[in-house]
Amino acid sequence: MKGKGVGVLLVLVGLGLGATVLRDGVPMGAAQQGAAPVQATAPLNEPGARLQNEQNTIDVVNRFEPGLVFISTEEVVPQDPFAMMFGGGQEEVQRGVGSGFFVNDAGDILTNYHVVAGEGSGGAAAKITVRLMGQEASVPAEVVGLAPQYDLALIRAPGLQKDLIRPIPLGDSASLKVGQKAIAMGAPFGLDFSVTEGIVSSTARQIPIGFGGVSGQGITQKAIQTDAAINPGNSGGPLLDSGGRVIGINTQIYSPAGQGGGVGQSAGVGFAIPIDTARNLLPRLQAAQGGEVNAPDIGIRGGLAVQSRQGLLPVGLSVLSSAGKRQLGLPDQGLVVGQVLPGTPAARAGLRAGTERQQFRGGLILLGGDVITRADGEPVDALEDLQAALIDKKEGDTVTLTVVRGEATREVKVTLDASSFTVRTGQ
Repeated sequence: MKGKGVGVLLVLVGLGLGATVLRDGVPMGAAQQGAAPVQATAPLNEPGARLQNEQNTIDVVNRFEPGLVFISTEEVVPQDPFAMMFGGGQEEVQRGVGSGFFVNDAGDILTNYHVVAGEGSGGAAAKITVRLMGQEASVPAEVVGLAPQYDLALIRAPGLQKDLIRPIPLGDSASLKVGQKAIAMGAPFGLDFSVTEGIVSSTARQIPIGFGGVSGQGITQKAIQTDAAINPGNSGGPLLDSGGRVIGINTQIYSPAGQGGGVGQSAGVGFAIPIDTARNLLPRLQAAQGGEVNAPDIGIRGGLAVQSRQGLLPVGLSVLSSAGKRQLGLPDQGLVVGQVLPGTPAARAGLRAGTERQQFRGGLILLGGDVITRADGEPVDALEDLQAALIDKKEGDTVTLTVVRGEATREVKVTLDASSFTVRTGQ
């Protein structure tokens, strides 16, 4: 949710509170039978009126908000040729804003990929600057590593004073409970260093997150859902628990108001990438030397594809008719294995690609090989489903696949190795 220039109208409404004083159950006036006037409205003892929850929020904000980072980007992009007809220039500067936070004493700043992403072919924006709380000047930042499929990025500003770097401790998103407090920090609509509060509404909401991958779309991942207000510009900022630990990275909102082409706004349904996902990815981001890291890949490509405007698009068996699947002897849903790359975990596990090529109206399928129907017990019907099962895994981890070959069904354990994390081409 990169924030753009958004006008904000603030309206302040005063609320008056009155009090009626009773004595022996009888309403009293300002003065009665020679008694001293009674003050109708007692002064508020504001410090004493603070609830425990209020004070906790204040303490968390005071302690950890200095670890929040305001991020600005600039990108020179070609102007719309129609605009040039009306006197416009050949290029224009596109600006964006977002948020991030320090994760260590070295000054590494975690944020969303889409906050720092460039236009067009991907990569990072040409100019990235950061500004810290209480500082007027912005400092140039550089990319340490990008992870488009996770919608995560790590940046660093070498020119920052060391004493200004204030890491926020990372929590444990696996132990979250629905109903826990959630504090969101960021820059909604460019209003830098803002704070909102709510609760954790769900701990495992499955939504597409990230960019790229096999289909060019986000990979379905488990996200934290919260009702803490999140808006454009909050992206990349931390979601904290009542102990001030980061439990997630704010990334998306559900906004019916934005579906008509306008700027999305909070509807009380926001999503954050679990911090455990980011923690597992941090070593790879730190070693990326400015490049990209990818989601794990066991080395297979889909064997069922349908024709689309972009060419052949890999799909799952659920797109075929029930009659067609029965005729071909295929399960109701699953990922048809069309290619097994040599030297990969899939090859070593003995997965087999289809070799019998059959074309049908609007697509093709490779038969005679394996069909993956589950990964670690979760249903699989597309490459994105398989990637979702792999996305949090590290080198040495295993994934258990349920595989159908002909009339036989078996369990296959696939162990990820270094080759699972290298860039490969081919579909």
